[in-house]
Amino acid sequence: MSGHKASRPQWVSALLCNWVGIFGLLLAVGSLFAALFLVAIDFLRGFDQPYMGVMVFLVVPSFFYLGLFLAGVGIWLELRRRKKSAAAEARVEACGEWRTRQLVAVLVFTFLFLILSSFGSYRAFEVTESPEFCGALCHTPMKPEYTTYKISPHARVRCTECHIGSGASWFVRSKISGLYQVYSTLTDSYPRPIPVPVENLRPAPETCEQCHWPAKFHGWMELRRQFFLPDQQNTPWNIRLLVYVGGAAATRGPVGGIHWHMSVSNRMEYLAADESRQTIPWVRVTNRETGRVTVYESKDNPLTPEQKKLPIRVLDCIDCHNRPTHIFESPYRALDVSLWLGRIDPAIPSIKEKAAKALVQAADAVSQATGIALIAQALSKEYPNYQDQPKIEQAISETQRIFRANFFPEMKTNWKVRPDNIGHYNWPGCFRCHDGSHVDKTGRAISQDCNTCHIITAQGAQQPETVSLKGLEFDHPGGEVPPEFPCSQCHTGAP
Repeated sequence: MSGHKASRPQWVSALLCNWVGIFGLLLAVGSLFAALFLVAIDFLRGFDQPYMGVMVFLVVPSFFYLGLFLAGVGIWLELRRRKKSAAAEARVEACGEWRTRQLVAVLVFTFLFLILSSFGSYRAFEVTESPEFCGALCHTPMKPEYTTYKISPHARVRCTECHIGSGASWFVRSKISGLYQVYSTLTDSYPRPIPVPVENLRPAPETCEQCHWPAKFHGWMELRRQFFLPDQQNTPWNIRLLVYVGGAAATRGPVGGIHWHMSVSNRMEYLAADESRQTIPWVRVTNRETGRVTVYESKDNPLTPEQKKLPIRVLDCIDCHNRPTHIFESPYRALDVSLWLGRIDPAIPSIKEKAAKALVQAADAVSQATGIALIAQALSKEYPNYQDQPKIEQAISETQRIFRANFFPEMKTNWKVRPDNIGHYNWPGCFRCHDGSHVDKTGRAISQDCNTCHIITAQGAQQPETVSLKGLEFDHPGGEVPPEFPCSQCHTGAP
């Protein structure tokens, strides 16, 4: 019994007489307190950060066990020292006196410090998960992405919810890749423009489909596009479409439309010949209900032996919606909207063409500030004697706003290096597969019928008089264009 009583003070005093043991004890107690504090917050109000669960149940316990390990190491080191030291008894007595006088004060101070640091740690984690941290504080090279994010349809969605999602593995992976990003930022060695990490993106079913699941979509959606021709009159040209979005929920209607590609009854796969996935020479469609497999290969760009070794990708949301947030508008598209909304007066002769040229020239400037100044110089020179100069000043200001929102010379980033696969106007988009040259072994091609995905209900003047729910033949302003001719062959978004 007396031996047991003597053994307790032995290891307790050994723990408190060694700084490694003391540090381990404080780390373990602090981690335990932090875990209890965060669990209480989670229970009372929940976390809106996708990785706080990882912090509470993975990171904090790791520090707790590390503290226990260090406490054990401290005890072992002190006991070994006592066996070797002749002054062990004196050390134990002195340590006991120190413990009596100072232990309470140290524990009180530590407790108060842990309370403050717990709140601070939580707030620090919250800040590092915010879009402001990603885009403004630490990620200066991400200015183009952060600027477009703030005016995007996903402006209220945190960066981490799409770029990382939930789960420990992707959290750790993002932090590891972030180490190189920190290094490249500090050393100014990052590429310009920043490459789009399409090969490292998390699969869309784990991110996009948390809100936009395939079975959700059905029916038609009306789309109105107001164009202005790049002529002297800035001639308006209106197109109204019914876009057959369709869906994949047989309980809510026929499965079809554009989102047939994401139907649960189909599996779409493809091979891309380039990193940006703009050239797709091979497509495979599997009907999950019947098991039928159909392979389409491009006659114009057949697979090479090297391309046949490339990994096959399962089609998901991002293959078409590749610019859901970071949208870089082309000069023509951005100016169309400004003219439509009256931010630029369409009565100013050739303003669309001249403003677009000013934007393209400013894109090659050394900085955004220089580009903004070049726009003012170019448009002022074009309209020195215009009768309504305030209208010219307004047009200059709006063109500069377009430049600030879409052009980033320091990062060499604008619409030309950020393909947008929705539609098929300035980029191949749908025509990557629906170009008429992808055929199966029987010679049957993937459909190129425009009415498969949308119908034109009205077109022409700003207030079209002819409306048809059966669909109109496309009337190309300026002359006939064969229906199979890709828009992007001529339309590049700028002069």
